[in-house]
Amino acid sequence: MGLRLKFNLVLIAVFAIGIACSGWISRRILQQNAKDEVVRNAELMMSSAQAVRAYTVGQIKPQLELQLMRVFLPQSVPAYAATEVFNNLRKTYPDFAYKEATLNPTNPRDKAVEWEQDVVNNFRNNADLKLQRGERDVPGGGRSLYIALPMKISDEKCLVCHSTVDAAPKTMIAQYGPANGFGWKHNEIIGAQIVSVPMDVPLKNADAAFQTFVLSLGAVFLLAFVVLNITLSVMVIRPIVQMSRAADEVSTGNMQIPEFAVTSKDEIGVLASSFNRLRRSLEKAMKLLE
Repeated sequence: MGLRLKFNLVLIAVFAIGIACSGWISRRILQQNAKDEVVRNAELMMSSAQAVRAYTVGQIKPQLELQLMRVFLPQSVPAYAATEVFNNLRKTYPDFAYKEATLNPTNPRDKAVEWEQDVVNNFRNNADLKLQRGERDVPGGGRSLYIALPMKISDEKCLVCHSTVDAAPKTMIAQYGPANGFGWKHNEIIGAQIVSVPMDVPLKNADAAFQTFVLSLGAVFLLAFVVLNITLSVMVIRPIVQMSRAADEVSTGNMQIPEFAVTSKDEIGVLASSFNRLRRSLEKAMKLLE
């Protein structure tokens, strides 16, 4: 096995281990960054929903108090306002979703589906639980991350519309009917605010960045492999081969070969100087014997 082959095998092993380790670490970092981006988007959507609810309660509803005495306006309900805002958002970003999933809603569109019911019941069964976060597969939409906050009746004013059918505004009953949205109790968790954000696009972007990184690293390795082999050949292999051939000639008594030109002070240059001295010493010894 030649010196070049040994060197290349070691070099390939080192670069293979380096690419494998850096690839594994970089992929984990890129995937984690992508997931963190999804979480930030979900948290931003949830904060936006909270802001819309607060704006509706603080600035819209007080302006409609006189009108609300005569007719029920769903636009004055914080949950309705937040849902409508994000329904408009979904026209541009259809994979993003916001829902105030409720077990017994007034508006049928807020009815919690099976997986949302599990989220709500988890809040109901764990009073200290303030936030839920998870991942789920969306039929036809890939992987999605969701963040959920509990919806609790902390303001008794809400019970005016949701305690009994008799206490509820007649115009609300006329719009939604008397079958649902009643029997709520103070401090009861009746649903959950749920934000869903798609994960596929950020994860695909992370995979694309990882592939670009690995290809770039492979190109750098290939360039380094070629440059190192050329350097090894010019600075090490070629001088050693020349000295080996010269040593063979000297060993057979051929003293007519010229001395090596010492052009550097590195190890190869020192070896060439030592060989030249050995050759001269051997030549003098041969003359003395003659």
